[in-house]
Amino acid sequence: MAKIDFTGRIAIETGAGAGLGRCYALELAKRGAKIVVNDLGGSRDGTGSDDAAANKVVAEIKALGGDAVPNYDNVATRAGGENIVKTAVDAFGKVDILINNAGILRDKTFTKMDEENWDAVMNVHLKGAFFVTRPAFDVMKANGFGRIVMTTSGAGLFGNFGQSNYAAAKMGLVGLTNVLKIEGEKYNVRTNVLAPIAASRLTQDVMPPEFFEKMKPDFVAPAVLYMCSEQCMDSGMVINAALGYFSRSAVLTGPGAILSDGKKIPTPEEVMESWGRITSLDSPKFFKMLPEMFGELGPVLK
Repeated sequence: MAKIDFTGRIAIETGAGAGLGRCYALELAKRGAKIVVNDLGGSRDGTGSDDAAANKVVAEIKALGGDAVPNYDNVATRAGGENIVKTAVDAFGKVDILINNAGILRDKTFTKMDEENWDAVMNVHLKGAFFVTRPAFDVMKANGFGRIVMTTSGAGLFGNFGQSNYAAAKMGLVGLTNVLKIEGEKYNVRTNVLAPIAASRLTQDVMPPEFFEKMKPDFVAPAVLYMCSEQCMDSGMVINAALGYFSRSAVLTGPGAILSDGKKIPTPEEVMESWGRITSLDSPKFFKMLPEMFGELGPVLK
């Protein structure tokens, strides 16, 4: 088995001051990567700031004999994202790996969700990933190598009560990944998605206490490290990870039902009558790109 090694690689990790982020940073550093430890140091709802979180992890990495620098910028601003990448280039000369891990929670049921709490979560998770990935992607393209990991959630993939803002942002990251896998392919820039379940400040009051005690971030980190490695050539994968269990989630398309000859417009009644076939997922297909779906319309277009 080939050993995964990050000697000479430069990694940026957002939200790396605690929990999952801290674990990823330490494990990457143990295998030779130089790390930009980004953390605003705010509370779980995104308010406040404190340099101590990033500084502590940098100190831990250096104590292990690794190399790291702190960054305290807010991912939710364009200037913050650009400066995070600048920190890596100024300190180490390039960017090879980006883990978009920063996140906050502002949970409310949908009818009580206000614009401020909606925007705050969107700004950190979705816009924050855009602001950091955009300049990092440029550096990776120029160097002909890049590994990007987005962080989604079961709340986005499957839904969760009271998390409409969080779920929408997390599924937005899957959509962003679907585009980056296409645009980064010829530059050897691979983008994948992690859906972790682990003990962190975001899950402390979400999962049962007996689960929380056992769900150590260490069980999730191996998937992240593989997706950050040069050995990983896949892109666009959504990987669930929890307690040593790993699986893939994907958007699949069922066989469907043809209700037209390409000229006749189907009626709503015909859709109703065929609803079982339309919604069936027997023998589903996975489409890598939108144009592939056009082939399914062949029988109608003939």
